[in-house]
Amino acid sequence: MGLNSSPEEPIPVGRVSRLIGGWIDRLGAVWVEGQITQLSRRPGAGVVFLTLRDPAHDISLSVTCYRMVFDRVSGVVSEGARVVVLAKPEWYAPRGQLSLRATEIRPVGVGELLARLEQLKRSLGVEGLFAPERKRALPFLPQLIGLVCGRASAAERDVLENARHRWPAVRFEIRNVAVQGVHAVPQVIGAVEELDRNPDVDVIVVARGGGSVEDLLPFSDERLVRAVADCRTPLVSAIGHEPDTPLLDLVADLRASTPTDAAKKVVPDVGEEQVRIRQLRDRALRTVTGLLDREERGLAAARHRPCVERPHRMVEEREEQVAAVLERGRRTLGHLLDRAESELAHTHARVVALSPAATLERGYAVLQRPDGAVVRAADEVAAEEKLRARVADGEFTVRVEP
Repeated sequence: MGLNSSPEEPIPVGRVSRLIGGWIDRLGAVWVEGQITQLSRRPGAGVVFLTLRDPAHDISLSVTCYRMVFDRVSGVVSEGARVVVLAKPEWYAPRGQLSLRATEIRPVGVGELLARLEQLKRSLGVEGLFAPERKRALPFLPQLIGLVCGRASAAERDVLENARHRWPAVRFEIRNVAVQGVHAVPQVIGAVEELDRNPDVDVIVVARGGGSVEDLLPFSDERLVRAVADCRTPLVSAIGHEPDTPLLDLVADLRASTPTDAAKKVVPDVGEEQVRIRQLRDRALRTVTGLLDREERGLAAARHRPCVERPHRMVEEREEQVAAVLERGRRTLGHLLDRAESELAHTHARVVALSPAATLERGYAVLQRPDGAVVRAADEVAAEEKLRARVADGEFTVRVEP
């Protein structure tokens, strides 16, 4: 429940401090992980004073423990070491200070750190942060390179010297940050985000020299990995040496084994490019020359063809062919006409022979009734009936006798 207070009835500082101490005393012992940044072992004192800092945040707490508690791990624990302590929060009322009273200290081994990194790697991999399709290609010739590295470090020198040796006109936008310790993660993230917001920066290089697993832990921090995954600018990771593989290598668009290797992959070599240009120019010249030679030979061969040397020869050959075809056509047409004439004469003779007029010429007559019907039988006519008799030279009228 809240305390009742007012400007007229304020609560004394001592009571507030005692109340805070009472609330804190209700907390039980907890296991706390952090990095030892300060260690004080005063000669003759029975208490050891530590400062325990969060590896990923700028937050620290004071820790005290009895000498015999620290002596158990004094051989493997020193400033900069990662530890896990079992401690109970305590409130020092006279000074209003919070501290932890440690009853057990355990060093965090490399094996445990690697196991945690492997678990984080699998988790981020499931999210797709390391997928190859997310990787972006680096520009062929970046105009401005963002470099994140330690101040006056060997990594900075390697990147700058090798890049300028390969392409003297290259420009850098450098951000010097802490590359190990508790301040490394926020400073590297801030530098990467700042360079990513700069539209003139074409590619970002995060470089650091070699070190132990503990020294390279900031470059496997989850917050840094996610910040790099959100970058719009292509990023190159050049952390440590060839065997070192922090998680930053997996999420970056390109991994370089060393800072020197990063300079070689980001900046093209002007000498190599000049050689490549000469080779391409020579190959293009050979190609064009070969094409012209081939066309020249083809043109010469075409000029020596008979149809080109004596173009009228083709016309003469065609003229002879046309004349032969014309003569053959005339002969064929004459034969056809003669045959048709003969067939027509034979047909005319047969028609004349079969014609009724020929029959009349032989003395026959055709009798027709007044309506034009031909009389074919004697019983078809009656007595006194007039008929028309048609003969070869004309016709006349006859009457049937009874």
